[in-house]
Amino acid sequence: MSGGRSVVFVVFDGAKMLDVTGPAEVFAEANAAGADYGIRYVSPSGEAVMTSVGVRLPVDGTPGDVVAPDTVVVAGGEVLVQQPVPVELVEAIRELWPRARRLVSICTGSFALAAAGVLDGRRATTHWRQAPRLARGYPGVEVVPDSIFVEDRGVFTSAGVSAGMDLALALVEQDYGADLARTVARSLVMFMQRPGGQSQFSAPLEVRRPSAPMLREVVDVVAAQPALDHSAAALAARVGVSARHLARLFASELGTTPARFVEQVRLDHAKALLDAGHGVARVAKLAGFGSSETMRRVFVARFGASPSEYRARFGSTRGPDLWGAGRD
Repeated sequence: MSGGRSVVFVVFDGAKMLDVTGPAEVFAEANAAGADYGIRYVSPSGEAVMTSVGVRLPVDGTPGDVVAPDTVVVAGGEVLVQQPVPVELVEAIRELWPRARRLVSICTGSFALAAAGVLDGRRATTHWRQAPRLARGYPGVEVVPDSIFVEDRGVFTSAGVSAGMDLALALVEQDYGADLARTVARSLVMFMQRPGGQSQFSAPLEVRRPSAPMLREVVDVVAAQPALDHSAAALAARVGVSARHLARLFASELGTTPARFVEQVRLDHAKALLDAGHGVARVAKLAGFGSSETMRRVFVARFGASPSEYRARFGSTRGPDLWGAGRD
């Protein structure tokens, strides 16, 4: 497809189908609304690829066949985390990156960008489940584990599947303005405003087991009983150390603060209870927030949505009847 702004999808055997078709649909819908994107698909070999769902995807050639790419989009796929990133894919990215105005990865496509050296010294995100692996494998990357998408100096990385569509919509808005992007969002029944900094709703707290026995005790009691008094002073008193010493342990072993850890545990507990259908006031009490208003402020700050909005969006697939229920 020809067009004024070339969007080139880089695909490979094992690429996740929705990582390609989701963002591509956003750009195609933008064209129907008046945009001018030329959408192309390339593979390192120039041959068709087999996607994650067993559908063969034809391509338009190799990266070398692309002239003046505007936006390069690298799909994700489980193969990128299960084995080393293929050398030919790394070379394809290195060939296209210097010639593109912006470089984009969807979900675990960030691993391919990292392998190509693109993300060194940059902030980036990926699917929440793979964020620790990305951080371990590529220490030069500042991994932002719970964002929907992240932009750093012309390089855009997104979380999984639907977040790739959110990012594509944001790029459409950047190129053609909010009115056209809003038309696309309505047509595809998407949220117009899911800002990149918003947390991935499904990301649970995953903490490596602390080596210090006293820190393990603190972590265990917070996780088991989030509604208790877990102020820094109370936690420190529980294990007989100063609040300052406990803070140092949290920073060195878990890379966070006691307050941030407690808040995240309570958020995860609250999300699980909301998913199970509990009312907002009861969830606030059981999760340790004390009041519905306190929990609402934390949810809005972290997720851009109130607890009731979270429950309506993610607690069930039953439909719009939920939207009017239990707003806070």
